[in-house]
Amino acid sequence: MPSAISAVIGRGPSHLAWRNEIGGLTYRFDTAGGLRFVKWVPATYAVPAQSEAARLRWAAPFTPVPHVIDVGEDDTGSWLLTEGIDGLSAVDDRWLAEPRTAVVAIGEGLAAMHTALPYADCPFTWSTLERVQQALAAVSTSSFDADSLSDEHKSLDADQIAARLRDIPEAEPVVCHGDPCSPNTLLDDAGRWCAHVDLDQLGRGDRWADLAVAAWSTEWNYGPGWDRLLVDAYGVRYDAERAAFFRLLWDLV
Repeated sequence: MPSAISAVIGRGPSHLAWRNEIGGLTYRFDTAGGLRFVKWVPATYAVPAQSEAARLRWAAPFTPVPHVIDVGEDDTGSWLLTEGIDGLSAVDDRWLAEPRTAVVAIGEGLAAMHTALPYADCPFTWSTLERVQQALAAVSTSSFDADSLSDEHKSLDADQIAARLRDIPEAEPVVCHGDPCSPNTLLDDAGRWCAHVDLDQLGRGDRWADLAVAAWSTEWNYGPGWDRLLVDAYGVRYDAERAAFFRLLWDLV
């Protein structure tokens, strides 16, 4: 446990609730004021905890997200302390055993978030064009290796990827979650969505940048065949071209 997190938690018991692929850690612990979560990201991560804190504070009046208590940093990384929410991640063992309930909740929750967050007033961006530019820069380098991509994109060479990325779909603007994968929707005891977490990329973007990845992530967590149900629960018609574009973009940046 990073020393900064030890200082936040104190001497009481704690539980490692999440560990991600970039070395980020989230701990849960109890206080006299209720359940708390502290999220720590290493200094090498491009988005410090302060960035997520700003997004949570902006979004909180419009949609259920964790309430920020404090935020800080040291030489090793940055941390975010939030109040607990009475809900379980959509990939908790309970919901892994009830994938239909979880997938519907994720779709409905994403739609509710997109509807609630005011696009014109959002000070943050998750721009498709900027992400495409980053991806094009990445595939143009001599070190680019398609084998690092998901199976559906491994057969593409750099020229094919670049051609697909330059064909940007007409925008459907919303304020995006930015990391809409299944674990980041919380469900209440009745199986309805109740909050969203992990919002360090939240910003103005395209509906399908979120929707395509949320649907794709159901395959990783629940197995194949759930993506269309999620889009149906969201409330739009499945758009294979938009889904393919944003899946490729997600794979790259």
